[in-house]
Amino acid sequence: MHCTACAMNIDFEIEDLDGVSSSSTNYAQQYTSVTYDPSKVSIDTILHTIRNLEYEASIQLENE
Repeated sequence: MHCTACAMNIDFEIEDLDGVSSSSTNYAQQYTSVTYDPSKVSIDTILHTIRNLEYEASIQLENE
């Protein structure tokens, strides 16, 4: 991410996915937290959405 507008762009795109309740991206920490229904949207779809915006993405589960 290059700026806070990038973080907003990521959130807007992820929140448009069916099954996503919320997305919160922190530019300073380079971190996005997503609340979603896994019966409606997969982690792979969320990652694909971020990568299509030309940002890097990986998974860190909440309990890690």
